[in-house]
Amino acid sequence: MSDDEITGTISFGQSNENPSLAGTVTVSGDAANILRQAAKTPTQVSLTPSATQITEDQALWAAIRNRTEAISFNRYNAFIHKVLCIQPETHQGHPPDDPSSPSYQGTDVEHLRESSSHTRRKLNRRIAELKSRNSIYGMDSYKLLDYATEAFLVLQCGLVLDEELFDEDEESRRMGRPVDFTTLSQELADYLGAESNSRTLPYFKRILEQIFGARGDRMQERLPFCESLLRNRVSCPTLIELIWSYWHEMGFLVQTMNAISLRFQNRRVGDRDPLENLELAPLLGITNLLWGYIQGENDRLSLQRRCYEYAKEYGFTLIGKAVPELHPADFRSEFIEAFHNLLHRAVKFYELEDDTTIRADAFPLLNAIREVHLILAHGAHNQFAELALASRKEFLMMQWLLASPQIKEFLHGRPMVPYQEAWQQPVDQLKKMKGWCPDISVTYFHELAKTGEEILLALRLGDWAELNDQEHARNFARHFRPEIQRYVHAYNAVTGVDLTTDIVDTRQAVERYQQPSVQLSKHARRRNGHGADPARIAPATAALLSEDVAHYAELSPMQRTRLLRRIDGE
Repeated sequence: MSDDEITGTISFGQSNENPSLAGTVTVSGDAANILRQAAKTPTQVSLTPSATQITEDQALWAAIRNRTEAISFNRYNAFIHKVLCIQPETHQGHPPDDPSSPSYQGTDVEHLRESSSHTRRKLNRRIAELKSRNSIYGMDSYKLLDYATEAFLVLQCGLVLDEELFDEDEESRRMGRPVDFTTLSQELADYLGAESNSRTLPYFKRILEQIFGARGDRMQERLPFCESLLRNRVSCPTLIELIWSYWHEMGFLVQTMNAISLRFQNRRVGDRDPLENLELAPLLGITNLLWGYIQGENDRLSLQRRCYEYAKEYGFTLIGKAVPELHPADFRSEFIEAFHNLLHRAVKFYELEDDTTIRADAFPLLNAIREVHLILAHGAHNQFAELALASRKEFLMMQWLLASPQIKEFLHGRPMVPYQEAWQQPVDQLKKMKGWCPDISVTYFHELAKTGEEILLALRLGDWAELNDQEHARNFARHFRPEIQRYVHAYNAVTGVDLTTDIVDTRQAVERYQQPSVQLSKHARRRNGHGADPARIAPATAALLSEDVAHYAELSPMQRTRLLRRIDGE
């Protein structure tokens, strides 16, 4: 045998007929050199995750995340500054981020341009009229802020993709394949059926066929006075979810604004009011806006109306002295269990998929998705669409007012904390000054609001009812993995409930499926050192924290409200 040859014996296994199946192999030339080199150095073997199979609903998820970012506070703050603080001429007649502006050219938003142009002209007329006055008193400036906020949401919350907010690397990573803006826009158009002139989500098409059947004449979008579909409700739905408002309300956004409003009216709260030294000069614009905010209270949503809708859509309740006793006709009590079960299954799916030696089964996750989808559909009635949009507008205005330099200057706060948005520092600071529990940063509540909205929009608007292909669930979990994991972490930080652990006893199951407001109250008491000593807390609270907490899930909505009011009162 020459030096450039390698001879070896290979055994192919054994059998009854042939006890030893073996053969001799001789390798020479370049192959022999490769084998000699491999024998000298360690060989590394790596397994890659299973390839992603394309599903048509991936473009919808990208659009949901794109629109959520488009209506974020930072974008809204920039919009208000450009529209109300800079002369309209600098925009060449186009407010920023308008669907008729050049940044939207080439996208499928032709049906929006007529309404957006009218909104732009009306807004510019109001701005010009207000600036032409010698002095501004009353509610005019607040009404303009209100209208500008509504215009911002109308122009931004539709079902479109904005190239300015498109991150090609991020989208390619989430899709599991290279994509660009043009490709994804075309996939979204195909998913909505743009070629058939019926730009509609498949989920809505299923509902319309169920409602109207073959009566296609009533499926046209017109004004609300005609017997037809409401204009733009089907072709361009608002990508807004009410859970965003719920978590910000749980994070004391509304309470902070209410406290400042009371002090602005010279109303003391408690023996020692930390806002006692609040003195805003009437020469500053914030005073005029706060005046308008207070005077316009009757035109805003009441706490009671929001609470009723929280109960209808998610079965969520609030705790507080200001929370009225509710008598809901419809209470979505099964949502919490289904949603938390979905999040738990998603986390377990990630654990299995990270093991590249197996292919994780996504059917349990698909069943959990379908269950949440159906529960959300049951609550999507009556004031569902209007209230979510109105609540979003009002909460954005609260955030904008709290982020004003005058409010931040008075409340000070901790400048080294890296808040995501400017309004968050005043909220945390006022919570500390007032001694409100729990002492948990509003950052976690904001993450619950943002990620929860994106997840629920994908679950609500996807056509999950009859899907039996686990690839859709697999892609959903991969696409929203950052959002799901951030929601689970933030929920643990806020309530102390770990949704990643397996349930091993009944009490653990009850705690996982309890109201977030109840969990928040319990977690606050534990953080303050009262959780381990029932003798130091009120009797009703001690009962709720004991093993008898299992009975809470069996109470009627009215009984739950009464119990929570008793806890808060004691």
